[in-house]
Amino acid sequence: MGWFGRRRKQAQVVKETSLVPDATLAHLSDFVATRRGVEAWVEQPTSFNRASILLVAADGESTRRGLPSADVGYHFADDHAVPCYDAGVVPYPKRMREYSLNAKRAAND
Repeated sequence: MGWFGRRRKQAQVVKETSLVPDATLAHLSDFVATRRGVEAWVEQPTSFNRASILLVAADGESTRRGLPSADVGYHFADDHAVPCYDAGVVPYPKRMREYSLNAKRAAND
């Protein structure tokens, strides 16, 4: 890809980022700012679901939000200096599942 192709791609991501609701960006930014050890998993779009980003904190707490494209998720993670993985390649962390199970157990007690 040449220089002009990169600029066009960056401009497209910036344009798509403007399509993300402010409340969604605020929620994701707040999650990153108020938790420690946050990592991101970008989920590619499928025929049933649009692209999304999953943020997981060090303790396993997580949040997921839909995005216009996967590139917007990578751009968000880069802007917030959060390690980012492709969900189709790197599996979700075990701590996320354990956090969910503990939360269910606490709700049932």
